[in-house]
Amino acid sequence: MAIVELVMPKMGESIMEATILRWHKKPGDKVKVDETVLEIATDKVDSEVPSIAEGEITEILFNENDVVPVGTVIAKVQTEAGATVAPSPVTSPVAEPRSAGAATAETHFQTAPARPEPVAPRAGEARFYSPLVLTIAQQEGVSFAELEKLPGSGNEGRVTKKDILDYVAHRGTQPVIHEPEVIHEAPKPQPVREVTTVPAANSYGGNVEIIEMDRMRKLIAEHMVRSKQISPHVTSFAEADVTNMVRWRDSVKKDFEKREGEKITFMPLFVEAVVRCIKKFPLVNCSLDGDKIILKKDINIGMATALPSGNLIVPVIRNADTLNLVGLTKQVNSLAYAARQNRLKPEDTQNGTFTITNVGTFGSLTGTPIINQPQVAILAVGAIKKRPVVVETEQGDSIAIRHMMYLSLSYDHRIVDGSLGSTFLSAVAQEFEQFDPAKEY
Repeated sequence: MAIVELVMPKMGESIMEATILRWHKKPGDKVKVDETVLEIATDKVDSEVPSIAEGEITEILFNENDVVPVGTVIAKVQTEAGATVAPSPVTSPVAEPRSAGAATAETHFQTAPARPEPVAPRAGEARFYSPLVLTIAQQEGVSFAELEKLPGSGNEGRVTKKDILDYVAHRGTQPVIHEPEVIHEAPKPQPVREVTTVPAANSYGGNVEIIEMDRMRKLIAEHMVRSKQISPHVTSFAEADVTNMVRWRDSVKKDFEKREGEKITFMPLFVEAVVRCIKKFPLVNCSLDGDKIILKKDINIGMATALPSGNLIVPVIRNADTLNLVGLTKQVNSLAYAARQNRLKPEDTQNGTFTITNVGTFGSLTGTPIINQPQVAILAVGAIKKRPVVVETEQGDSIAIRHMMYLSLSYDHRIVDGSLGSTFLSAVAQEFEQFDPAKEY
């Protein structure tokens, strides 16, 4: 017999931890290879974790709603001799070196404590900090000295995102565990430290109903606040005459659905136009790492999608510049359907380089969208409305009824200046207005 350890998988390049939503198995249950053991959630998407071995669940190390760092052992499976063991799809943490010839019945993953408690750092011991923790510390003004003294609840006492956010939220109200100091001289009088008491729970007057945020709404709120803290937002506005686009879609939508088996919406047309403009102004398709500009060669367009719960998620159309209109339509419809059915895969929401949000779907004329980090720009398209406008013709100006739409672009002013942001937005508006009414698909 052998013990195979199931670890929390790494769901993306920037994902450092995940929340356990529900266990499908309990100790003593039999499990097969690739059979779902539990459901987890990250700040991007919910997902199922399959077993990598066939056998019996002998131990479950974390409870539902626990936040667990990636690479941490979450369950153990006892297998029969010669039982099937699938290769783990995750990148495991580096194991400690073992002596030559040492034999073990376990896999090469390190074990983790069943219920990790915050561990105070040991004097003189180097600590590892994830890029996310360091970024939050920098944004919140947490010094490295404070970080060194912060207890960690992660694997081997590492500081997790939850640890640093809890510290920031209660900063000044709770003492931090300090390292013991070796005193080489007579102790000096220490200043009296004021202790701020935690205020009592709020009381709400009048006839009110208190609704607790669900997990996804809390994550969205956290991301929106963090985006505003990271990026100095500037928003530019433009107006576009999309009459040709509206008339073309009205004329082809029945034949398009009959031929391709897909309903064509405006979103594929928007994506197609935006991709052409990104190729002209590639700097809006980048991210920042300190003082380094990471220019993205792939054009992966995120499209903000409303879920039945009212929350928002951003699935990504990968390599949108390589797809024709039919391909874009299939991708848009497929991702939107998967989002509504809660069937998005983790990779469906990763590595976006630019985002489009259609606020017009809900009747809004325009909006000031918040940048989807770590991107540097997001485009909002408003509702299409018929309005009388002045039209310039060879015979002179005239007033006509046209389909008009407002566009707004929010961009990170650290890298996208007003001239670039406004020029890019104007180019998008011109692409919309110059839509070919005889376009073939």
